[in-house]
Amino acid sequence: MKSELRVGVAGLGTVGASLVRLLRRKADSFAARCGRPVTVTGVSARDRSRDRGIDLSGTAWFDRAEDLAVSSDIDVFVELIGGDNGPAEASVRAALAAGKHVVTANKALLARHGVELARLAEENGVSLAFEAAAAGGIPVIKAVRESLAGNDISRIYGILNGTCNYILTRMEQEGLDFSECLADAQRLGYAEADPTFDIEGFDTAHKLALLTSLAFGNEIDADAIYIEGISSITRADIEAATELGYRIKLLGVAQKTDSGIEQRVHPTMVPRASAIARIDGVLNAVAIDGDAVGEVVLVGPGAGGNATASAVLGDIADIARGLAIPALGRPVGKLSPYKAARMRMHEGGYYIRLAVYDRPGAFAEIARIMAGEGISLESIVQRDRTRRVGDQTPHGDTPQPVILITYETTEAAVKRALATISAQNVVAGTPQLIRIEKLG
Repeated sequence: MKSELRVGVAGLGTVGASLVRLLRRKADSFAARCGRPVTVTGVSARDRSRDRGIDLSGTAWFDRAEDLAVSSDIDVFVELIGGDNGPAEASVRAALAAGKHVVTANKALLARHGVELARLAEENGVSLAFEAAAAGGIPVIKAVRESLAGNDISRIYGILNGTCNYILTRMEQEGLDFSECLADAQRLGYAEADPTFDIEGFDTAHKLALLTSLAFGNEIDADAIYIEGISSITRADIEAATELGYRIKLLGVAQKTDSGIEQRVHPTMVPRASAIARIDGVLNAVAIDGDAVGEVVLVGPGAGGNATASAVLGDIADIARGLAIPALGRPVGKLSPYKAARMRMHEGGYYIRLAVYDRPGAFAEIARIMAGEGISLESIVQRDRTRRVGDQTPHGDTPQPVILITYETTEAAVKRALATISAQNVVAGTPQLIRIEKLG
């Protein structure tokens, strides 16, 4: 058996503590799988006194992650600190420069600095591994980078944030408002005290940026992603989706087109019969369209201590076995510059919810504006849910919910039409716009 592989773990939160616990509990079986023993020889965290449910008395403690990263007592540096700069960035750079393999779950760091870090790893002949950085326990990085290497991938999309999926599932199944579901998610630990990163789509975008690079062989460009969160989704939208045969999911979608790459994160109406529509609660799912294999769908826990630690262990196992694979699937010099796709027709059309004043000519004006932008309407549904028996409010001053479903059109055309409609004083509030995707 080969010599011991020594691991240093920076960050002892839920994932870090789970990683140490799993490595110790499975030491013998893991060594048998890897062909050598794997041992945690050093750790770093902000608070030494915190009870993490693991015995660290025989393990070297480093107050600074950067010191652990360059320690002569480790071969692999595991970064579980988080954040796209500060100690996380400094320690990962230091470890790679010192010739240490790096395993990280930090999607924000990689979305911002992934190409530079991959180049640094190559220059120093070490691995930069990040299976846990996208979709938690789902082995999607390995699937795209290695298992599907014989495919030309045309599209990759999925549910990449369990918090958002949990909220949308509860809204649909229990008829709750967004705010109620968010509060429950925070109480149960699925959402942070400040949930902005999750519910406004940024977490999904960082993961999508990594998957896009792996799928299409381009440099990472997280800034090129169109991002829209779920905070505007209402019960009315959920109910309308159900009636129309859809479910609403927050999707990250990357697609290769003739003019470049399209990356977007937004709430999406997906057909109820599609595989992605059946993913509920905190689960994640990733669908990959390859020319040889067709569509592959991977489903599993996208977060959690053991699930994420499982992905980290997979990377450590590869390093222990001596597997050396370029971080982004190919050498950095072979990555193509990111090129954004031109605006094109959206194949699935759009759901638009308006609050229309019930006045003569209002519908005709909306239809005229839509037609002026070349938008054809598949259906118009009016729902009078605001008026009650005995209501003496003048009818024309009470906005009525109206739902429009368009045929295929461009997003630019829809947004121009909605801006014009809003300026005509025929609708109240901000129109709701949700894309409808045609999925398998």
